[in-house]
Amino acid sequence: MKISRYIPITLSGICTLPMLAQSGEKPNIILIMADDMGYSDIGCYGGEIETPNIDRLANHGIRYTQFYNAGRSCPTRASLMTGLYPHQAGMGWMTVANLGTPQYQGELNDRSLTIAEVLKTAGYNTYMSGKWHLTRDYDETQSADKHNWPLQRGFDRFFGTIPGGGSFFTTHGLTVGNKIIKPEQPFYYTNAISDSAVNFIRENQTEKEGRPFFLYVAYTAPHWPLHALEKDIAKYKGKYDKGWDALRQERYERMKKLGIIPENTVLTERNEDAAAWYTIPKRLRPELARRMEVYAAQIDIMDQGIGRIIAELERTHQLENTVIMFLSDNGACAEMISHDDKTGEIGGTDASFESYGLAWANASNTPFQMFKHWIHEGGIATPFVVHWPNGIDSKYNGKFYRKPAHLVDVMATAVELGKADYAKLINRNKKIQPLEGQSLVPTFQLLDNRRKPIYWEHEANIGMRDGKWKLVAKTKEGNDPSIGKLELYDIEADRSETNDLSAQYPELTKKMFDQWMVWANRIQVFPLDAREYGVRARASRKNEEHIWQKRRIDNQKLQSKQ
Repeated sequence: MKISRYIPITLSGICTLPMLAQSGEKPNIILIMADDMGYSDIGCYGGEIETPNIDRLANHGIRYTQFYNAGRSCPTRASLMTGLYPHQAGMGWMTVANLGTPQYQGELNDRSLTIAEVLKTAGYNTYMSGKWHLTRDYDETQSADKHNWPLQRGFDRFFGTIPGGGSFFTTHGLTVGNKIIKPEQPFYYTNAISDSAVNFIRENQTEKEGRPFFLYVAYTAPHWPLHALEKDIAKYKGKYDKGWDALRQERYERMKKLGIIPENTVLTERNEDAAAWYTIPKRLRPELARRMEVYAAQIDIMDQGIGRIIAELERTHQLENTVIMFLSDNGACAEMISHDDKTGEIGGTDASFESYGLAWANASNTPFQMFKHWIHEGGIATPFVVHWPNGIDSKYNGKFYRKPAHLVDVMATAVELGKADYAKLINRNKKIQPLEGQSLVPTFQLLDNRRKPIYWEHEANIGMRDGKWKLVAKTKEGNDPSIGKLELYDIEADRSETNDLSAQYPELTKKMFDQWMVWANRIQVFPLDAREYGVRARASRKNEEHIWQKRRIDNQKLQSKQ
């Protein structure tokens, strides 16, 4: 990987003296996000995928068992970066289109601040490596309006992609700073993100020693397409031949044994759109197993990169006073992406553009129901790991925080850790909105931070969590755009949402929905229309597939000339 070509670093003279955190010294903050990864995929949450480095962070830090995202890529990223609900930041839906209101404009607005913008005022250097996906303005002619690109939203240095997912080998929209570049081959995007992050840590140590840094590492793994290096895929050869039903059962048992889920948790029924593995013709099973092998390799490669980040922090004696947070942007993705004109073996190479499909996603979200897009636990529950030796007493190593928390809490946490004055920033600019989250710092000692109710809306799917109670409803695309049937769950007794109590507690159901409506009107989530989202999504998908087809043809022409 020749990522250093894009990020010049002078390695000579790197200081190797210990940078021991003094009393009151601000910690470095590293925020690591996976893309489309299920709740049970990584080892420390019950998965069989090899993630020793994330597991190490968990075993020497704290795991959160009821941490939530916003259920979809762009809304989650907007909420994570700003500490606001997605609609407040302008990202009620996706960057694909401006749906006509400030809440659905499809990019960050000027009424929000990013973590980078806030921490810069507190003396932090700010870096980002990976997927941005927070602006509609992107093209490959360098003519895009860049006012919402990372450098314009508080980051000192940026390497990554402005748009969403794509090829891991011939990455579309690769950018350094404000300049779009073409990857130098051989290239694999996950490794490039990791290498860039390592280089930023080195840069901060050599050129800006003495100042804390904030580093946002936003992987596209394991988002489709299924692209991975063959040596890593080979590690999982045969591991998934037993199919998704056996995998779900094995993960479920491990999760209970680890304490990730309570013993009374019910494993949800296989999704109604997933066939039983034993009914799959034997001739088709190898291809289906291969999809999961590649998916697992994508997560494995990401974990290897996280290991290199940890090693660099150790080498420069900064690990002790660096807060590392790891999470996923949404639950596993059930979208089926496949092309009839693919060449070569399914998955792995740049010649294919595939996803692993609904049935494997159902296994990734063990033991929950539903997926990315929805507000049931399979869409919004994420692993969340915090590691900070100087700030988390070793007696809490490997422990669990078992109360609800949400990604809007990350900004509030960064403000407290970095000793930033958010109120002062609001006073300077009256348009800036107050934070919605609550600091997680008390939870680093497993103290209850008394979380207020948490709310969701995405594509007319809604939800609310208040203590042990959760209200949720899903809306089917193409039907009446009004909110679907309200469901009520006691999450303490029913972590996987198998026993709807709305009929038993109608008054509580109505009360919570009334509270949701108050929030929804304050946040301005209306108007809701699931049909409109579907039209936009299909148009976006068609455009993505057209771009991929053109690139594949161009690559074939190039190879024929060589």
